[in-house]
Amino acid sequence: MSGKKITCLDCGQVNRVPSERFGENPKCGTCGAALFSAKPRAIDGQILAKAAKTDEVPLVVDFWAPWCGPCRQMAPEFEKAARTLGTAARLVKLDTEANPAAGAKWGIRSIPTLAVFQNGRERVREAGARPAAALVELARKASS
Repeated sequence: MSGKKITCLDCGQVNRVPSERFGENPKCGTCGAALFSAKPRAIDGQILAKAAKTDEVPLVVDFWAPWCGPCRQMAPEFEKAARTLGTAARLVKLDTEANPAAGAKWGIRSIPTLAVFQNGRERVREAGARPAAALVELARKASS
């Protein structure tokens, strides 16, 4: 059976989902959580490490912190981008204040920093807040 590997953002289990089933709201075979969401999901460093290494669908990560003004300003734009991209990419947020080890592991020097992971590689990285259209373009550029 062919398909794309997608890490569950709740339990960390890797699922293989046929591309033609992406629009059917696929769920994790282990915990039953939805694998795609129209909203960005908050994750921790452990889930990011697994998803960045495994996922075959672009994973757009917003490294942010609650005290960061530009991060808070970009949050609604990040949500718009998630709705626009649908199943073409998954958008997640990692709070670098709550997960300092993850920020250090990924070499985050300023926030917000956006990174796109796919097929075990970091494909794109950009620092600074972006409007929704630029976020969508960033995700699409990484997958091409």
